[in-house]
Amino acid sequence: MPSSDLTKQIMNSVDEAFDDQVAFTAELVTYPSLRGQEQTAQDFMARELRARGYSVDRWQVRIEDIQHLPGFSPVHVSYDNAFNVVGSHRVENPTGRSLILNGHIDVVPVGPVEMWDTPPFEPRIEDGWMYGRGAGDMKAGLAEMVFSMDALKRLGFQPAADVYLQSVIEEECTGNGALACLQRGYRAEAALIPEPLGDSLVSAQIGVLWFQVKLRGFPVHVLEAGSGANAIEAAYPLMQALHGLEERWNGPERRHAAYADVHHPINLNIGRIEGGDWPSSVPAWCTFDVRIATYPEQDLAEARREIEDTIRAAAQKDSFLANSPPEIVYHGFFAEGYELANADAAEAVLGAAHEAVNGEKLKKIPTTATTDARFFGLYADTPGLVYGPRSENIHGFNERVELESVRRNTQTMALFIADWCGLQPA
Repeated sequence: MPSSDLTKQIMNSVDEAFDDQVAFTAELVTYPSLRGQEQTAQDFMARELRARGYSVDRWQVRIEDIQHLPGFSPVHVSYDNAFNVVGSHRVENPTGRSLILNGHIDVVPVGPVEMWDTPPFEPRIEDGWMYGRGAGDMKAGLAEMVFSMDALKRLGFQPAADVYLQSVIEEECTGNGALACLQRGYRAEAALIPEPLGDSLVSAQIGVLWFQVKLRGFPVHVLEAGSGANAIEAAYPLMQALHGLEERWNGPERRHAAYADVHHPINLNIGRIEGGDWPSSVPAWCTFDVRIATYPEQDLAEARREIEDTIRAAAQKDSFLANSPPEIVYHGFFAEGYELANADAAEAVLGAAHEAVNGEKLKKIPTTATTDARFFGLYADTPGLVYGPRSENIHGFNERVELESVRRNTQTMALFIADWCGLQPA
């Protein structure tokens, strides 16, 4: 750790610019960086990094560059506006350890706007919280990355090793943005991701599979509905069967050791359904989208087989579906679970920084979400640390992030960089 005097100076330097950091975060929230619409937010990040003197790499992610790599998730959408941004701080003669700071620019859909207290892309601050879609997940974290480095520069220092500030796309649906950074050649001795998980270090994260189930019925006029096959109603028993699979995976005999004390770590969600064409016609089609979790070290190919067997067995119980089986299409997340390993040195540095700021030891928690940390830990032999601020209602209405937590997290990150990378005159 830096000396006690330098530690105080670094923490005070974060405080000096915190109003600017809050304004930066708020401006970033105003960009509605939904999937396929991240370009303007990435332009903002590129401008801000370039203005600070970083070498900026802004490139279009291309499926053909990454689809052969482990960790790739299949997609059925255009990547015409899919751009990553990386700001690089490089030193000629590094004496410290290199670092990746990684955050995602994409946000999830807002749902019915009228169900928000205020418009989701018009950030507001109330009682120490910033509200807005992406405020917590995870634009506050992106701002922390930028302003923790600023705090060191304000004191006349820079990291004594290479540092890469990555603003990536598609964390919320594939992770292909982080994978593209690996394909691009960005490597370091540790990665730190400030996801909004409550001032704790993530010890393990689940994997995620996305898939669609497509049903075809037999349409007739509703006056003779009994002679048709209702594709929407046929979906219900398949959903129930999938929830049965969810419960089996949560059973003690299937549970991963990292989740021994977590109630119901495997969650399945029917996230979207559509079907039919006309209220007075028996629906001829139905498609529903599913997200299911997997454990670290759980084989995804075997998980797929179990999913398909479950759907097939449920379909056999329906007289129509037995002869017109559902189609299963995988798109989006094909993500392995990840348990933090080989990270003792990085954990110790982060723990010391956290304790210096918060006056208490760093907690470690498993999460039932997934993050881009898996790419570093599983495919780049790099410990992926996930540590970020306190946030509430992410993916829900009135998403918000606690600004005091953001301030402390930025101080912790700045101290971590100073210790892990070392410092030299700017």
